[in-house]
Amino acid sequence: MRRSISIASLTLALTGCGIAWQQLLREPVELTVVSYNIRHGRGGDDIVNLPRTATVLRHLGPDIVGLQEVDHRVARSGGTPQADSLGALLGMHAAFGAFMPYQGGEYGMAILSRHRIVGQAAIRLPDGNEPRIALRADVLLPNGDTIAVLNVHFDWVANDSFRVAQATYLTTVLDTLSRPYILLGDFNDIPGSRTLDLFTDRATEARKPRGERFTFSATRPDKEIDFIFAAPDSGWEVGTARVVDERVASDHRPVVAGLVLK
Repeated sequence: MRRSISIASLTLALTGCGIAWQQLLREPVELTVVSYNIRHGRGGDDIVNLPRTATVLRHLGPDIVGLQEVDHRVARSGGTPQADSLGALLGMHAAFGAFMPYQGGEYGMAILSRHRIVGQAAIRLPDGNEPRIALRADVLLPNGDTIAVLNVHFDWVANDSFRVAQATYLTTVLDTLSRPYILLGDFNDIPGSRTLDLFTDRATEARKPRGERFTFSATRPDKEIDFIFAAPDSGWEVGTARVVDERVASDHRPVVAGLVLK
């Protein structure tokens, strides 16, 4: 004789096994994730044009965007709060984190999200040639899960000492996270470097096709320095990344990848 199992009895059984039944009812969430160093909206034509930057992003249909080299009310970019402005143009929530004061405003980085940002923090990294932070935003997804998004822009000089110090400090933060996270940004270093090895040991990279992996410069790309990672491995399905052939809006090309939170 078949026996039906009530939701109540199933809940009791799963709770006894240490499993919340709500977790089993949650559906996977597909996310289109972009990392883009926008050079405060200054394109290859030396014109600051933030609507142009927004157009590039809009065509990618992103859910999460990590932006580097973002101005907040800085004179060189017309005093615009760029994170908020891009968020308004794209219909996305925005978080901004400052590296340092600059020209009457602040210079730093931003995270945009299609879904609500429920918390944010600027994680101060060891100083390099300029002050640096990693920007964290906690994003509430439609299935009720909250993920952490961490955006980075490490030191740029050839000597990697500052860069490795910044990356090493960030790993101590990543190792304390209890929720799934996305790590993305301008790492200013290449695959196989000491900097990148710190993260490939901890997270899954959205890898680019080998012949189409260079992200800098926008006009003559010959360096792969912009990346998207997700962790833990068991929590994500990580698709292939692609570099967008955009040559005018910035000096970097955007990177876009599809991620699925299981």
